[in-house]
Amino acid sequence: MKSFEDKLDQYAELVVKIGLNIQKGQRLLINSPIEAAEFTRRVTKYAYELGCKRVFVDWVDTGLNRIHYLHASEDVLKDFTQPWEIDKYNSLADHNDCMLFIAGTDPNAYANIPPERIMYVQKNAGDKLQSISQKRINGDVPWAIIGYPTEAWAESIFPNLKTDEAVAALWEAIFKTVRIDQPDPIAAWQEHSAALTKKVDYLNEQNFKTLHYKSKGTDLSIDLHPDHKWVGGGHPSTFGTTYIPNLPTEEVFTTPHKFGVNGTVTSKKPLSALGNLIENFSLTFKEGKVVDFSAEKGYETLKQLLNLDEGMLYLGEVALVPHDSPISNSGIIFNNTLFDENASCHLAIGNAITMALKDTNVSTKEDYAKRDINHSSGHTDFMIGSADLEIEAEYHDGRKIPLFRNGNWANL
Repeated sequence: MKSFEDKLDQYAELVVKIGLNIQKGQRLLINSPIEAAEFTRRVTKYAYELGCKRVFVDWVDTGLNRIHYLHASEDVLKDFTQPWEIDKYNSLADHNDCMLFIAGTDPNAYANIPPERIMYVQKNAGDKLQSISQKRINGDVPWAIIGYPTEAWAESIFPNLKTDEAVAALWEAIFKTVRIDQPDPIAAWQEHSAALTKKVDYLNEQNFKTLHYKSKGTDLSIDLHPDHKWVGGGHPSTFGTTYIPNLPTEEVFTTPHKFGVNGTVTSKKPLSALGNLIENFSLTFKEGKVVDFSAEKGYETLKQLLNLDEGMLYLGEVALVPHDSPISNSGIIFNNTLFDENASCHLAIGNAITMALKDTNVSTKEDYAKRDINHSSGHTDFMIGSADLEIEAEYHDGRKIPLFRNGNWANL
């Protein structure tokens, strides 16, 4: 039986071998909560063992960030990202180096802070780091997001457990979702990636025109971009490697037509955004654009999220995840998009992921506009899948077939 230390080591190894697939001579930037320092050291060790040239770490301290948000002037918040930080990211992108994001901060870390003050920082970073963001979504920069159970995050999921028990429960849930509970996690991931690739191949062969979604509170039609392609499992980099950006992942996804979304969609899980939870919200689209929205909790946060820029009022991603899947079947709402989006069909407002296009020669805002692809400095996934979700797929000749029934694949 594996010890906890064995599981931690296998997790760290999985991240650099399968998630990033780091190559000899590449550098690695890790963005990590300060609570995850010990695990970050493990990842660093495995990265060097695989030939990583240099590891850098940016520490995230939500307590310190609260002080910035509460006490810095608006002028400082609106110009928060500094030129040397931009140079650092661009240097990594220019050399096809790797980036790792360790998620796990308190989903309510910035409660009671005016959401517009948080948005100032987010918008400034999004605008100034457009170049690196574009290279990530094109596949120029291998990257991955993983989870680490901080105390605050664990307590938000398991409020009836003592803190140490909540952390232990979340560790076990994470280990299961990333297949560390399997005898050979790396082999299990290779098998899982191959299964997702089969779904991708099927969807690309069908070349659907439109997806029609129906469930309680949802009646939505989404035209797929004429040059869309489905992606899932391993993602190809532009220089010949394959990596898996999300550990865990259960999704296949593609790019919608910017102006081809109509109807109303209702969220099925909480969304953690801007350090706050948004719950039971809906968005109404007309010709691609959000024209109305509501939320039972976090309305002002949702409003600020949609106000980031014009592109946040349009969709940039369509993702399919069966309701009968490992994370969904755990019955846990993780209050974290990385995990919750892989338990549920989801959409994303904001920037399109250009690797989900047949021709990825899209880099400027003008390129996006010419091809009716959504452009934004933000990208936020939200969960819409449920046991009653029905998705009907329409071909270009008008034929229609069921794609999802009762929340699951109808033909796969």
